[in-house]
Amino acid sequence: MPKTREQHLKDLEAVFQRLQQRRLITKGSKCEFLKQELEFLGHVISTEGIRIDPKKLRAIQEWKLPTNLQQLQSFLGFVNYVRRFIPNMAGLTGPLTDLLQKGTFYEWGEKQQAAFEALKNLLMSPPVLRIADPERPFEVITDASDIAIGAVVMQAFGNGLQPIAYESRKMQSAERNYPVHDKEMLAIVHAFKIWRCYLAGADVTVRTDHKSLQYLRAQPNLNPRQIRWLDYLESNFTYKITSKKAPTILPTPSPDHLPNGLFTHGYSTDPFFVNDGHLPITTRKGVYYLRSGTDGIWVPSYRLLRELLIQEVHDSNLSGHFGVDKTLKALQQFYYWPDMVTDVQRYVAACPICQRMKSSHQRPTGLLQPLEPPQRPWQHVTMDFVTGLPAEPSENDTVLVVVDRLTKMAHFAPCRTTITAEETARLFISNVVCLHGIPAAIISDRDPKFTSKFWQDTWARYGTRLQFSSAYHPQTDGQTERTNQTMEQLIRTNRPDWKKWEDVLPMLEFSYNNAPSATTNHSPFYLNYGMDPTVPVSTNVESQVPRSQQFVEELQIARDKAVELIHKANATARRYADLHRRDITMTTGQLVLLDTKNLRLPLPTKLRPCFSGPFKIMKMVTPVTAQLRLPDDWRIHNKFHVSLLRPFVPDTSDIARQRL
Repeated sequence: MPKTREQHLKDLEAVFQRLQQRRLITKGSKCEFLKQELEFLGHVISTEGIRIDPKKLRAIQEWKLPTNLQQLQSFLGFVNYVRRFIPNMAGLTGPLTDLLQKGTFYEWGEKQQAAFEALKNLLMSPPVLRIADPERPFEVITDASDIAIGAVVMQAFGNGLQPIAYESRKMQSAERNYPVHDKEMLAIVHAFKIWRCYLAGADVTVRTDHKSLQYLRAQPNLNPRQIRWLDYLESNFTYKITSKKAPTILPTPSPDHLPNGLFTHGYSTDPFFVNDGHLPITTRKGVYYLRSGTDGIWVPSYRLLRELLIQEVHDSNLSGHFGVDKTLKALQQFYYWPDMVTDVQRYVAACPICQRMKSSHQRPTGLLQPLEPPQRPWQHVTMDFVTGLPAEPSENDTVLVVVDRLTKMAHFAPCRTTITAEETARLFISNVVCLHGIPAAIISDRDPKFTSKFWQDTWARYGTRLQFSSAYHPQTDGQTERTNQTMEQLIRTNRPDWKKWEDVLPMLEFSYNNAPSATTNHSPFYLNYGMDPTVPVSTNVESQVPRSQQFVEELQIARDKAVELIHKANATARRYADLHRRDITMTTGQLVLLDTKNLRLPLPTKLRPCFSGPFKIMKMVTPVTAQLRLPDDWRIHNKFHVSLLRPFVPDTSDIARQRL
């Protein structure tokens, strides 16, 4: 800017000569000369610099809340026009520009309201930008966060460094994966590209808070991206990088980094701070401190602001997603507000990453639900396969185990692992149905043979109800699991080398059925036939054959007693099992997470998420079994015991947290 009238006239003459050379014509009615100040395209240009036209500021003050996408675009269009006056515009407008994304529902929340108010407050008192002087050196101050980069170009005048312009933008998805030093370098390169008209040919000092960038030129091993950046800077500019502490440009959750509008809006709407009689003693930079100013910052009752602070001490890479206690202690070192404990508990409980990545150390959920005992033998049976037994290539390596739920009688049928559903049906009929008739219900796991269409159609024809255990929960059929263990123990004790185990299997079945059950106090033989079988030790004992009526009565009494004892055993088992379990109520429509310990995931076991989801409960099959809506490409059964599920806590916070 010329300092004298004479210099101004000389400058005008030079301008007119240049216009004449280019044969450009000016319109006198649109020209103003010898002015100290003039309005130009929404700006006021003066000897002090460039500022926003006050008429535009009044329009900002009266700007109504955007109620639809078009109104929001209009507001953002104006903000973008004056972006050079706004430090960290990309960060401030982030919640608003998120609503412009394709497929996003227009929902105005607290974070949008805070961004809107912060922008209005900032634009009501915008900085005056000095006009760049090409004869003076420039200083470029840059900064980078996890989501945005920003910069300000400045020059030193009589009263110190003065801003020429501000610049910021969001990072692209690939740029957000850069290491920290590359993010900081990206901010520098972006600033030089934006302000090339100022910086080319001038002496430039770059101030950054990342010290390693000072020595980037001397690094022997640079990646291709860094080489391209350095080549661009070295071939176009004269500059030096210093790590001298620079003013903060981008916000982070601390008083110096958060947009001033958040604190201003929070203090102005919190009744505690509106009442002057209750204001804390110390204030500094618009922030209220407890007592001396070193005992922590008193955060106003503003949900978005408080959640940003909690996010910093819980979600960041330096925080580690710790639990409530550690998060609370880290926060209490610097901040205070009433109900801080409740806010931290709610925030941590709803953290999407914590819910999926952390294992549960609580008691398993779901109280024991014993099956009701049947009223007659072989009315309800359980069945399962014991696989992996040693055998020659042409021999059997599997045993089909079938157990009656009332008498506890079992049948062991050898077979091969490759047995089909049709062969299983034939084996069941020849070993069970031909001896005891068709059962009313068969309980099994979800082996493909038992869930096949052939198996289900076969027993539907006979009127037999098929009941399946929930996925990855063998405890549902605990009776057969226990019988399997006993059978394996019998084989080990009778065939320590496991050779020719199939030869002794019939006698092992006899031994099992002749042994008194701990539940019924009778052997399965007696409850099934009304008498004990003859064994070598009983051949010298005189047989006492009861009369038919007495026989029937005694057998019925024994079976009734067995039912009573099964009820008692179930009650005892339930009482002891429930001591180590937690009751939980899940409902249809609820969102839950699924334990991944039984899922095949393309990740190392120690690094994969502990839970997957959330998934919606389509139906509660039983009080402890839920049917989930799983992805179509998951080829697993969708019914799970509640011990494998964790209730999902939706994230209702006003900040966009990282999600898996």
